[in-house]
Amino acid sequence: MTESHTTPAGKNRWQFWIDRGGTFTDVVGKRPDGTLVTHKLLSENPEQYRDAAVAGIRHLLGLKSGEPVTPEQVECVKMGTTVATNALLERKGEATLLVTTQGFGDALRIAYQNRPRLFDRQIVLPELLYSAVVEAQERVAVDG
Repeated sequence: MTESHTTPAGKNRWQFWIDRGGTFTDVVGKRPDGTLVTHKLLSENPEQYRDAAVAGIRHLLGLKSGEPVTPEQVECVKMGTTVATNALLERKGEATLLVTTQGFGDALRIAYQNRPRLFDRQIVLPELLYSAVVEAQERVAVDG
């Protein structure tokens, strides 16, 4: 069953799904008639637009740069991003602090003690994602 999204005035509206990556932003739009359209653009292009997601929505709606996107035109916008995950994996950005329960400061370093190469004489541990640890005294008894 196809779901119809209408405004109080009875006009059908668009739906948008956006994937904002470090290099490209992909925009999928569902027209009021139900057909899907796509647009791909650079995530960073300050000479052309301030925000890739908004620029992609404007493009699919046929709006000019700076023209407002209104609730009468758009039912919903759903967006996901890999930017923060990539920054962690690539070790870019600010240093990260791990805050954990007192006594568990080394839990992530100990991990599961997996040994894929059991007889290696020099075990190389992966680099930690955090640069410092704070152990918080935060245990609570049954009485609060």
